[in-house]
Amino acid sequence: AVQLVESGGGSVQAGGSLRLSCAASGAAVSRSHMGWFRQAPGKEREGVAAIDISGGTTYYADSVKGRFTISLDNAKNTLYLQMNSLKPEDTAMYYCAASYWAGIQALGTDEYNYWGQGTQVTVSS
Repeated sequence: AVQLVESGGGSVQAGGSLRLSCAASGAAVSRSHMGWFRQAPGKEREGVAAIDISGGTTYYADSVKGRFTISLDNAKNTLYLQMNSLKPEDTAMYYCAASYWAGIQALGTDEYNYWGQGTQVTVSS
């Protein structure tokens, strides 16, 4: 079994920062990618950032590039998303996800097997 538990969400003013954490348990071997996704009310879930675990390659949505940074602490088995220069448009439920498939589209929602429960991020203007 794989469990993903997010934390670190909250309410901040525009221009502020938050760091999201995702504590992972279960099998790490064969896990190919981990990523962050978000969904705002009435909108489709979208990929925000992802990391190829084996090679360390990172991927970002254009909307967050230069503002967000994804990282993985292998020793702690914890994924992070550092979010800076937050905008009201970033308001959403943020989900951590893990994939055990190879050759995936890193920001594709259908490419991930396991999902956390989500943590809310609200950015006020």
